[in-house]
Amino acid sequence: MAKGEGGEQYSNASLLNKPVSSDGIKLARKHEHRNRLSICNKLSYAIGGAPYQITGCALGFFLQIYLLDVAQLDPFYASIILFVGRAWDAVTDPTVGFLVSRSPWTRFGRMLPWILLSTPLAVLSYFLIWYVPPFENGKVIWYLFFYCLFQTLQTCFHVPYSALTMFISSEQKERDSATAYRMTVEVLGTVLGTAIQGQIVGMANAPCLPGPGDIVADLNHTTNAAGLNDSEPVISLEHTKAAYMIASGVICLIYVLCALVLFFGVREKKESCRPRSEPMSFLQGIRLVMGHGPYAKLVMVFLFTSLAFMLLEGNFALFCSSTLGFRNNFQNILLAIMLSATLAIPFWQWFLTRFGKKTAVYTGTLSVVPFMVLVVCIKSNLIVTYVVSFASGVGVAAAFLLPWSMLPDVVDDFQVQNPDSTGHEALFYSFYVFFTKFASGVSLGISTLSLDFAGYITRGCSQPEEVHLTLKILVSAAPIALIIIGLVILYFYPINEERRQGNRKLLQEQRDNETDSETDSTELANVV
Repeated sequence: MAKGEGGEQYSNASLLNKPVSSDGIKLARKHEHRNRLSICNKLSYAIGGAPYQITGCALGFFLQIYLLDVAQLDPFYASIILFVGRAWDAVTDPTVGFLVSRSPWTRFGRMLPWILLSTPLAVLSYFLIWYVPPFENGKVIWYLFFYCLFQTLQTCFHVPYSALTMFISSEQKERDSATAYRMTVEVLGTVLGTAIQGQIVGMANAPCLPGPGDIVADLNHTTNAAGLNDSEPVISLEHTKAAYMIASGVICLIYVLCALVLFFGVREKKESCRPRSEPMSFLQGIRLVMGHGPYAKLVMVFLFTSLAFMLLEGNFALFCSSTLGFRNNFQNILLAIMLSATLAIPFWQWFLTRFGKKTAVYTGTLSVVPFMVLVVCIKSNLIVTYVVSFASGVGVAAAFLLPWSMLPDVVDDFQVQNPDSTGHEALFYSFYVFFTKFASGVSLGISTLSLDFAGYITRGCSQPEEVHLTLKILVSAAPIALIIIGLVILYFYPINEERRQGNRKLLQEQRDNETDSETDSTELANVV
């Protein structure tokens, strides 16, 4: 039975026995039409996902190298900022999810006011992250404060936005279609974030500083020590600082524009969600969502795979500039990965439709492993690095996007098994985001601290061999091990295509029954 057909037959058959059946049919068809989303609605919804990806990509790829080489913080303090900031961000996700789930309905909805009110302060705090203050003693506090503040405010944007998927329509087909739009725009957002941050900063890349070994080697080649940087462009560190601020200003403008498009282009539909259950405490909410077996397994899969790709993302810029020696080209290599990921989105969308989501996650995630091995095994060759990076982007797209496509299925599964417990969508999405950010904090903190132990030299033209070995582990061996763990857990994930389709049919029947009840109530009121 095609989705919606059975419900329509049931609804029409029951209305024929009622005194005003034609009005009831019209009301049912009008209700069905209201649940359809226009292309404009879907695009507006999708554009709302760009700010999170643009800022996240800029921070993920460039914040570590910015703190080390531009703000010139000690690697130990940089690791504290990265870990504490992301750990704090992770804690705020379930907290905000809990608050959002208890928010009252307004004329703008429940999710959209959170998005609108958090945007101005979020862009201000993001801009100040990329500003080097004119003092030394309080630098660590400065970056830690604004990093934590931005993460908190962005959580107030992203958790409601993620949960908004369940409120834009009650039709699963429409939600899946809107999610596909969102996935495409989010990957475009990563390209945009990489391009803006990378190209603006790349044009103002200050020259490296020679160490004692570099000077000795330079003297052995019958040149003077000052000649080491003669071929470098005359760009000061102040130019690099200004470039980071310009890039952050452009990203802040895009953030505001996307938030406005989302707010004015999308409407929450109160009738698209069933009446909410009685409010529950924060701990009750945690037990509720983590007690659902499929959700707990999916979260663990996402935790390990996210940690793997966060390690790769956070250290790849340093790996390209320090180990491979492409100091002036690393931003273009990152852009090649993101462009490849964008082009791969239609393929993976077709693949998951044809072979199922679980198979798509396995295939897509494993496809990046050979390239993780190649990138550390090949010699320093720029063309080969571009080719390998572009090819790896296909797998990055799958690993980055496909687990998100599985989350609505888990929410539907929970609603089928717990029909009397409703209105908790924000909690499911907030804990999902929590584990993503927790993985990011752990990866950035551990990797930066590992570089400190290995003896990383700030703005050094060359690094100790221990640093090169550490970077190879962080972008290859460690991510591969984490991916394998995540996929082993995925094997026990119980929601296959048959169960997913069954859940969708059961939920459709429930909504059709609710539509019939609504129609009956309307007819009764008209009769009275």
